Amino acid sequence: MADALLIPITADVDVVTARQRGRDLAAEAGFSSGDQTVIAAAISEIARNILMYAKRGEIALSLVANGDRQGVVVVARDQGPGIRDVPRALQDGYSTSGGLGLGLPGARRLMDDFEVVSDAGKGTTVTMKKWRRMNA
Repeated sequence: MADALLIPITADVDVVTARQRGRDLAAEAGFSSGDQTVIAAAISEIARNILMYAKRGEIALSLVANGDRQGVVVVARDQGPGIRDVPRALQDGYSTSGGLGLGLPGARRLMDDFEVVSDAGKGTTVTMKKWRRMNA
């Protein structure tokens, strides 16, 4: 992803920036306004998790093509404490912060492809893709 747009996540304002840049990229790629909103919401959830758990990280945004379809790829990386139990963290209602536990599972539902790779003590990488519907 050499041509990825990198947004450092270190403060609340960066969440807003990442969300808007994701929406803009989705618009450029021809996504519907509804899908632009969905992509922005997923970015927001993941960026907030970076702030809450790792304090800092980055979000990389890029376009991808696969055959005759085009998509937006969001890669969120941090070097925080990591997620001890990824399958459990992806269940609705599971939270280690006292929140509602809807961030990761919510983002996963919003996007078409979703992967979490985490290493305790070394950080977490979340990769999400949303594919543009044909004729959208």
